Parts: sequence; structure tokens; C-alpha cells
Amino acid sequence: MEALKYRRVVVKLGTSVLTGGTKRLDRAHMIELVRQCVALHREGRDVIIVSSGAIAAGREKLNYPSLTETMPVRQMLAAVGQSRLMLRWEDLFEIYGIHVGQLLLTRADIQHRERFMNARDTLGELLKHRIIPIINENDAVATAEIKVGDNDNLSALVALVAGADLLMLLTDQAGLYTADPRSDPDAQLIPEVHTIDEAVRKLAGGSVSGLGVGGMSTKLQAADIARRAGADVVIAAGRAPDVITRIAHGYAVGTRFPAMHDAHEQRKGWIFAAPAPIGSLVVDETTARALAETSDSLLAESILDVEGSFARGDAVFILDGSRRELARGIVRYGSDDLSAIKGCQAEHIQRQLGFANGPAVHRDDMILV
Repeated sequence: MEALKYRRVVVKLGTSVLTGGTKRLDRAHMIELVRQCVALHREGRDVIIVSSGAIAAGREKLNYPSLTETMPVRQMLAAVGQSRLMLRWEDLFEIYGIHVGQLLLTRADIQHRERFMNARDTLGELLKHRIIPIINENDAVATAEIKVGDNDNLSALVALVAGADLLMLLTDQAGLYTADPRSDPDAQLIPEVHTIDEAVRKLAGGSVSGLGVGGMSTKLQAADIARRAGADVVIAAGRAPDVITRIAHGYAVGTRFPAMHDAHEQRKGWIFAAPAPIGSLVVDETTARALAETSDSLLAESILDVEGSFARGDAVFILDGSRRELARGIVRYGSDDLSAIKGCQAEHIQRQLGFANGPAVHRDDMILV
């Protein structure tokens, strides 16, 4: 087995995994989960944790009050519990001398192009500095219109944003079964699923803990999103021995959903299918040849002209001097900023704008036409 087959791993931990089906966070098991994540981190992998449990932590902090299940009440519990949950993660990773960083997201952060890029850049910087991101939905402020709705689907979106090649959905079930194993003794674990169709969706059951939001159906939704973004997905029992390290090393654990495409190429396809470009960047002939031959990033110094009005995160055409389309890409600067720095060498951008976001269009955000 390839020790580093998976280099960027998203680990989604459900409420049932963190509480063991009880009303409180299970510190002993959280230490075990941290130990496994640290093992992957020390192998040189990037590890991202999507952690449920804020509302459960809030209930615990307030001594389990009898409350109605309304949106404001859940937001209140999340506001109380999120800091408690994050402190618990911070304390446990501190045992191993590893820093963690909190990132709270909503669906709006994923759907809005500039927020998407900001989230991606933040994740990138955390991982670059070997800091483990701890991500949760921003339940304290999210409304129904902007909520992802459950951390299963949030983890799939995180896998997309981060360009992960593996998503683990750890839950209170060992994986997807041919029937509900809680009521059918003949139910068999399905080791691998290549197509998520209506027949597979009918196999999905619900959550048994009563503390979480998502059941098996949401995990199938998440698996479908993540595998289309180029990540392998595994649904497995979060309390199985060494479940995180075993999955990351390629062992047959739970139910695996192989990626539909290579993650890099799938991202290129996403760019091509993005909203129609609303501006253009005209480049010199030397750059035009380099883009075609080496797929390098597009630097500001190679831009001759900027056409149209667009913002950071928008899609643009990249044209040669004869106005032939060479590529499409997602810009890291708005049109006004690019107009100010076109022809400008990289070391002078900070002085010109007061900030620098790297190349005008990164090669990972560009597809050749």
C-alpha cells in the first residue's frame, strides 16, 4: 500500500462519535481521535477536521435545560457550545504540540465566489503552516436560507474547497448496509459503491443517537458531492479501532465510494462549467506560448490589457494579441487592481496595491481552451 496515497484528508466527526451516544462529549474517545489525526499529520499529510458537537456541548454546559427545538434555541446552544468544543480540541492537540485553527462556514461562504476563494486561501495558509483546521457550520448566525444543513454535506464542500483527495464520514454505523442492521440480522455491509442511484439511496437509514442532524441519507449526498470533486469517500464507524489511520493507509474499512475523477482535472472541469467569463486578460506572445506549452500561472507582468469589470473570484477569458482565446481562469484580483498592476513584476505588487494575492491567475484555477 502507498503510505501517502492520500495527502489531504478531511475527517468528519459526527455528534454520535464525539459523545458515544451519551449526552456529553467523550473526552477519552476524543483523545483517541486526536492521536490518530496526529499520526497522519506526522506522516506529512494535511488533516482537516469537520467537527459536529457544538449544540451537544452547549446543552452540557447549560446542564441540559428543557428547551423547545426552535432555530433561535439551537443557535443559542451552538453559541454556548462552540467555544467549549473548540477549547476541548485545542487542549487535546496541545498535548502533541500541534496548533489548531477554527473556521466557521455557511453555504453562502461556499456559493459566493470571492468567499469561496477566501475560505480556500485561509485553509491553504493554515495547512501550509502545519496548523490543523477545525471546521463547523456557523450555527450561531446561520439562517435556514444559508445553512448547509448538516456537517456531512459541509464536509463534502470542505473537501471541494480544500482540494482533498479523501473524505472520511465517521458515524455510529460501520458503513452502508444492504438493509438496516438494527432491525435485520441478515444485513450485509457493502464494501464499495461505484454508483449512487435510487436503489442505493433507498438503503439509507436515519440517525440513532437523537443528538445529531444527519443520517445515512445525508452521508450519501455528501459522498456524491465529494466523489464528483475528486475525493475518495469512506463511511465508517468512528469508534472502530484505529479507524482514521487505517482508512488513510488504504485498508478496507466501512463503505468506500471511489472518486469519479482526478481531483485536479475535476477542478479544471468545474472552472470550465463556471458562470460565463465576464472579462478578458490580453497577454503577450511569449506568455501565450508558455501557457500552451507549460500551463504556468499567469503573472501580472505578462498582462498587456484588462477588459471588462470583474471582481476577485470571477471567471475571465485569457486572450493572445490576436484576441484568440487561450484559456479561462479564476482571477485573484479585481479588474481595477489588475489594471493597476498589469506589466508589474511580482515583487512590486505589494507596494502598488498594499497587498498581494500571488499570480493573476494560478495554474490550478485555469483551464486551457
